[in-house]
Amino acid sequence: MSDPMPVVHVRNLHYAYDGSDAVRGLNLSVRRGGCHALFGRNGAGKTTTMKCLLNLLQPQEGEVRLFGLDPAVDEVAVKRRIAYVPDSPAFYPWMTVGETIDYLASFRPQWNDGKEKDLLRRFTLDPRKKVTSLSKGQRTQLALIGALCPEPELLVLDEPTSGLDPIVRREFIETVIGAYQEGGDGDRTILVSTHLISEFEGLIDEFTLLEGGREILTLGADAARERYRKVRARFARPASEIELPAGLHARCVGRELEVIVQGDESLLLRQLREQQPQALETEGLSLEEIFLVAAAPAAPEGALR
Repeated sequence: MSDPMPVVHVRNLHYAYDGSDAVRGLNLSVRRGGCHALFGRNGAGKTTTMKCLLNLLQPQEGEVRLFGLDPAVDEVAVKRRIAYVPDSPAFYPWMTVGETIDYLASFRPQWNDGKEKDLLRRFTLDPRKKVTSLSKGQRTQLALIGALCPEPELLVLDEPTSGLDPIVRREFIETVIGAYQEGGDGDRTILVSTHLISEFEGLIDEFTLLEGGREILTLGADAARERYRKVRARFARPASEIELPAGLHARCVGRELEVIVQGDESLLLRQLREQQPQALETEGLSLEEIFLVAAAPAAPEGALR
């Protein structure tokens, strides 16, 4: 049986600002019920892609579908099923926090009042406070309340924890986002762009690495940890004297050697054992480490990196 229709489908997407390409031939597919992350440097095309998905920008080439629908043609039908938190939320300045929440709720056929009260308490937001007096982090918290209380099928988050202090950020990621997915019988989907990869580590099911507006790697999180391995060895002599195959990510510190391997590490382990190491071990990489390796420029022939 074929896979069900993806929640997000992007094919050959192009978008340029004043002749400068932001997204170039991007292909992306997000499955229902998981957390899919977009990783990439600043300017990699993450925010532009999200804006094209939300019909905030019109794709100049290519195809965008959410739930099988064109967001430019079926905008209302699509936006009923999604919620979006941008990296810099803005609200009507004359409203209070409570009035803003009521305004956002008025557009939604479904609104979880209990979750609203719980999030206001968690974030210690005063409903009587004017939104103009809120800090950037508090505006993000208000936007998160507006996004989570409708309990949408798809939650689109562009740097959602930007401006939050570390304690609130950790609670939001582990408790709020986790509870959002758990309450949906496996049908709720998250598409998140973040540079705080380590903090989202336990929630990400699949990720796409963008570079120069293109997709250069899409992998399931577990598959990525299996593919990218770290080998550590300690020797009786300086590690810089150890000969290794060309093109590996390697780092030498005194008598210790650390090597990143893609795929089967058995050949490298056999070669290192021939050098009679005092200690030798392997482990999987974190998603942040995988991003740093995958996004690094290729090493020249014969070089270590």
